[in-house]
Order: sequence, then C-alpha cells, then structure tokens
Amino acid sequence: MAQKKQDADCVIIKKYANRRLYNTETSSYVTLDHLAQLVRDGRDFVVRDAKSGDDITRAVLAQIIFEQESRGQEMLPIPFLRQLIGFYGDRLQGMVPGYLQTSMDAFSQNQEHMRAAFENSLNPAQAMSMLDEAARKNMQVFEQTFKMFNPFADKTPAATSPGTKADSRPSQAPTASEGKIDALEKQLAAMQSQLDEMRKK
Repeated sequence: MAQKKQDADCVIIKKYANRRLYNTETSSYVTLDHLAQLVRDGRDFVVRDAKSGDDITRAVLAQIIFEQESRGQEMLPIPFLRQLIGFYGDRLQGMVPGYLQTSMDAFSQNQEHMRAAFENSLNPAQAMSMLDEAARKNMQVFEQTFKMFNPFADKTPAATSPGTKADSRPSQAPTASEGKIDALEKQLAAMQSQLDEMRKK
C-alpha cells in the first residue's frame, strides 16, 4: 500500500535493460536531462527497474550529478568527494545522510532568503555580498564537520616527549566518539537557531 501511495504522488519513470528511461505520465522516452529538469521544476519522481520493479531512484539521481559534473558544471569540490567516499564503510556512515540533508536544507533556505534580499535590495552589490557570505559559512560547516569525522584525519599521534609512548587505551575511544557526536549536535542546533532567526526577520 505504501508503494502505491508513493507512486500516486509522483511521476513514475521506468528504466529498461537498454538503459532507456520511460516516463509513464507522458508515455514517452526521456533523457537524464529531462529528469534533471523535473528536479529543478520541483516535480517528484521515482525510477523503477522495468523488469524487477526495484526502486533505483538513488542510482539515477547520482548518474544525473555525474553527467552534470562531467560537462564542466563542477559544483562538488574534490576534497569533499574524497571525504564523502571515506565515510563508506565507516561506523559513522549512518550519521552522514542526516547531517547532509540538514545542511542542504539550511543552505537552501539561506539561498531563498538571500535571493529575496537581492531582488528587493536597492544595493545589488550588498545583496550579493550577503549571498556569498551565507554560502561561505555553509561551506565552512561542511568542511569543519567532515574534518571532525574524517576517519583519516586524526591518524597522527599526539605530541609526546621523547621516549614516551602514546596512550592508546581502548577505554578512551568511546569518550572521543561521544565528544564528536555532542559537537555535531551543537552545530545542528546552532544552524536551526540561525534559520529560526532568519524566518523571524
């Protein structure tokens, strides 16, 4: 029942073995560019394997991003991609999707606020400066959090005096992990607070 309800609320795209995509709403074959335009238009869609019926929307969306990046419309920094890949298989992998979703939601709402300021401002240069500042702060949040959780970032042992072995007792690991999680929760709370303030304004 859940699948039927989901299908009723969005466009169903079928992907065949020959990689062709079929839009069941328009009864026509479409391209990845068409699906990208649906996203920009705010239309929701689900891509299903024509044979098995499996939901393959995630893989197709990733393919759209790959196509956009390969055309020179580069938006994902290489360090970000490397850090993201590094989380696959890591024990903190499950936390990444929620954080990315929250961050992108915050970024999108900031963008809408900045666009409105730009359109209504008598000083376009000042509005553009505000937009750049919002984007810079959001990217800083991304970078700081990925540095904090990057499984390869803290491989260098802490400085110790000559001849002193670094303390690597297992009992310290949970404390460090809990500290990182607490820091992440504080960052998310701060982002939510900023969004609430912007809505009030």
